[in-house]
Amino acid sequence: MRPNVEKTIEMREETEFMTDTLIGPELRDQARETGGDLACREYDADLWFSEQPTELEFAKSLCTDCPVRLACLAGALERHEPWGVWGGEIFEKGNVVARKRPRGRPRKDAALIEQAAQKELAERTRELALAGVTVS
Repeated sequence: MRPNVEKTIEMREETEFMTDTLIGPELRDQARETGGDLACREYDADLWFSEQPTELEFAKSLCTDCPVRLACLAGALERHEPWGVWGGEIFEKGNVVARKRPRGRPRKDAALIEQAAQKELAERTRELALAGVTVS
């Protein structure tokens, strides 16, 4: 096999192991029953635990259409996940955060960006509450 193919297969196996371990096979089976597949099984698992804010936002966007999004989020809240993207939300130190802040000096418009992110999080939290998921 070519090195790139071997690396791709290795990454796929690692992703499958991590998602089976972290989200459990019951959510994967539920996704298959609804006719969907889990984005967290298709992409590199490191994407959901990245330190880069842009990568975490990309992971959140992949969760948008996931058929088990709410169950994944509810499970993460129940387990008090310390970090990562779960059910389309970013967890940091066991809490849902509006966005991951980049390292270094804040931008001049950081307060406005944070305010918009908090507003968006509040809106998503209201939507989740209507669906029966309590976010703290």
